[in-house]
Amino acid sequence: MSFLDIRGLSARILRQDIRLLRRVSLTVAAGEVRGLVGESGAGKSMIGKAVLGILPRAVEVTEGEILLDGVDLLRLTPAERRTKIGQTCALIPQDPLTALNPSRRIGPQITDRLVDILGWDRARAVARAEELLHEVRIADPARVMRAYPHELSGGMRQRILIASAFAAEPKLIVADEPTTALDVTVQKQILKLIADMQARHGTALLFVTHDLGVVSKVCNSLSVLYGGMVVEDTAVRPFFAGPRHAYSRALLAATPKYNDPAASLTPVPEAVIAAVRAEVEAADRRDAHA
Repeated sequence: MSFLDIRGLSARILRQDIRLLRRVSLTVAAGEVRGLVGESGAGKSMIGKAVLGILPRAVEVTEGEILLDGVDLLRLTPAERRTKIGQTCALIPQDPLTALNPSRRIGPQITDRLVDILGWDRARAVARAEELLHEVRIADPARVMRAYPHELSGGMRQRILIASAFAAEPKLIVADEPTTALDVTVQKQILKLIADMQARHGTALLFVTHDLGVVSKVCNSLSVLYGGMVVEDTAVRPFFAGPRHAYSRALLAATPKYNDPAASLTPVPEAVIAAVRAEVEAADRRDAHA
């Protein structure tokens, strides 16, 4: 059974005819890791923000359903939705330096979630936070709990965000390009850490990325997006064996070959872009006449 079930989700910029999501449908089962891939502006992060209820104020959902554990979030009041999402979901954001409050120590930034959402007392929350920091392989958790974000490396800050995301045992985590701000060596460590934590806790994961190499290592399934529309939805193994959609094949061909650094990069052909853009425009025309 799917824990997250998005059905026909569309969104646009408020009071403008600029569509950001076009009838997006996808599912994430309990314990599944689904990748959202596509070029910048494809709508990957917008889907994650729609699920978490953190869309920009200028963006409105125009149709569709977001079923979380069988409950349509879009039919809840704002207060009910915040409670439901807070109890069941978490976010691993892209940039740990901007995600953490620079004026607060690390400890309260983890424990507040446990106190506010789960109703734990502070002592229990502190013990759990230190346990999680140890789980994400941070030495001397008690010292790190007393530190400020600027006193830690980028890799340590990202580990803290991972610990914070798993703190309240969420059933679904949205990971929004969580390694983009890190160097390549640290990226590899963080990806392995996320995969290990996800497997250990059995958490469903919606993994937003532009890197198909990451998808091959972390995800069970993926949705390929262009212009806010899902053009291919498949399991990971069949995708890498042979994508069905021309745009997916072009994305895969454009992936850098790390085993051959001298190989030339292959851009997505203009003809493929024109064809998939025509698909998006045709979908818009169908919706306009529906």
